[in-house]
Amino acid sequence: MADVIFFDLDGTLVDHRGAVFETIGRIVQDAPDATAPPEELVALWWTLEARHMREYLAGRCSFAEHHRRRLRSFLPALGEPVPEDPGLLDAWIAERYLAGFEESWRCYPDVRPCLEALKRLSRGPRLAVLTNGDPGQQRAKLARFGLLEYFEAVLTPTELGAAKPAAYATACRWMRTDPAQAVNVGDMLESDVNAAALAGLTGIWLDRGIDFVTGGPSPTADGTVRRIERLTDLPGHLPGTDA
Repeated sequence: MADVIFFDLDGTLVDHRGAVFETIGRIVQDAPDATAPPEELVALWWTLEARHMREYLAGRCSFAEHHRRRLRSFLPALGEPVPEDPGLLDAWIAERYLAGFEESWRCYPDVRPCLEALKRLSRGPRLAVLTNGDPGQQRAKLARFGLLEYFEAVLTPTELGAAKPAAYATACRWMRTDPAQAVNVGDMLESDVNAAALAGLTGIWLDRGIDFVTGGPSPTADGTVRRIERLTDLPGHLPGTDA
């Protein structure tokens, strides 16, 4: 049995993509001066989120600044002026985006049953969240759905000094475990599963039937990948069990 199971958060425990698309969808529907159709504006926001999140994870800007950079690129397409004052950009994000975004968070229905099943295991593994998101926002998601109590740690680039995939070795040291005794569960085949395996962990792919980045069909994995379609299947696919 594994000593530690790391869980990805967005796309694994909470439907981040759905919350983003729902929130931005409402904003663009109420934009009379927009320069593109609503579906193109939503896709633009998603593209900008990925671009500027990479800058944040690389240490080139703060989490607040990554939001500002996204907004500076997005507002012209929305048909709105771009404020020079960073405080006005922050206010737009807080009032028009984050408030609705947080209301749109949804926890997947298989999460709590999975965590309860793991808690009932004899000599069960310790659990931690390993996420590239902002620590305050990610803990708020877990708190919203009463999930914090299940996890010994919530690890982000702020604590570890690195983001996934570079963070796996550091996360294992933080949890005082050997990578060979650790499992990482996530919905991203490359960064959650293959990269974890390269770091010496067992990667388990949660295939929710959608590519988190593109929204298209799931990628194809080779036969060596441990794959589950529901988190409730996880206990039977852990190392040392008969999958």
